[in-house]
Amino acid sequence: MVSTVTSYTDSRNKAALGQGYDGVVKVSTGGVYGTGVLLYGGQAILTAAHLFKPGNSQSTVTFETSAGTKSMSSSKVTILPGYDAANLNNDMAIVWLNGHAPVSAERYDIYRNTDEIGQAMTIIGYGKPGTGAAGMSSSYSSAPIRQKAMNTFDADAAALKAKAGGYLPFSPKAGTQLIADFDNGSSNQDALGRFLNLKHTGLGQNEGMLSSGDSGGPAFIGNKVAGIASYISTLSLGNVRPDIDNSLNSSFGEFAAWQRVSAQQQFIDQAIRASYTDAPTKMSEVKQKVVEGQAGTFTNAYFMVELTTPRKDPNKLISLNFTTRDGTAKAGEDYLANKGTLVFYPNETKAVVAVEIVGDNKLESNETFYMDFTNPSGAAFDNGALVLTGMRTILNDDVWLV
Repeated sequence: MVSTVTSYTDSRNKAALGQGYDGVVKVSTGGVYGTGVLLYGGQAILTAAHLFKPGNSQSTVTFETSAGTKSMSSSKVTILPGYDAANLNNDMAIVWLNGHAPVSAERYDIYRNTDEIGQAMTIIGYGKPGTGAAGMSSSYSSAPIRQKAMNTFDADAAALKAKAGGYLPFSPKAGTQLIADFDNGSSNQDALGRFLNLKHTGLGQNEGMLSSGDSGGPAFIGNKVAGIASYISTLSLGNVRPDIDNSLNSSFGEFAAWQRVSAQQQFIDQAIRASYTDAPTKMSEVKQKVVEGQAGTFTNAYFMVELTTPRKDPNKLISLNFTTRDGTAKAGEDYLANKGTLVFYPNETKAVVAVEIVGDNKLESNETFYMDFTNPSGAAFDNGALVLTGMRTILNDDVWLV
């Protein structure tokens, strides 16, 4: 990635190691490759469903982090229910890793609000480089590189379909696809400004667009995954022809679509929870102490929250924020910090959060860390509490050898 305003060699376009994007990965499957992003929990890669042919559940995920390059195989692939290849609706999949991702790879939470339209986002991927003026490079033959750019979510893709009708040969489902155009500062190439009267001529030299190989790549709002790259397109309506060269090649005047992550948060959350190994299903099964494990291994520590009174409306979502906090155990050394939002979906009365415990071979004392739950929405903590806190003890399992 990405087709950008300036050359891919410009440092502004590089998603370099240690910049916060080391959890963006290359996904190789069936002779093709795309991009994906590591989610919280360290074992789920969110990507595009169209990368996988029916029956193909094998892939290789390559991490490039400050600790080096590591490739991992997948154990399975879960396609979002209702995936519609003809219209590229529900074009989302989760690749499950055989094991936990490297400690040095960032884990990301998902964007849950529905205010994406009008917001700037950062797009990351391994697609073929190019520029908006010339399109994707036909001469680039080196290994894929991780690139970045910015753009703005301009509209719901269904709004463009309503305007274009049959000129747009697919039918995006309302509320599930976000689109952005590739602007160069000129109103002539402001595709969605001209089609939908959404005038916005871009972000200057930071502007970028998807290209071949970016499928499945994340669009971040802040540090949360708000979109998954799905497709690019070009469109002419009557005399309105914004594409600078009238060729589908990631050039100025084209537009792209991302699957809207906020619309699929229940699928993502529940799939990850279902993947947890030995997770508690009731309070009596919650373990307060977790064995550390040996170097190179991970163990999950679980925290559970339970609703103590029935919901007035079983379909209303309830949520609360959570964040880990050091005790004698240190984030990044003994466990991996985790923060986000825990959501209770319809008919759920319990929900769990996992924290990855990092194994080592150091002889040390047992150590503790905490998780704080705050800001409940749709419910309240018992007895008017403002914070709920749980503690876990990491049991050292190393011994002196004599």
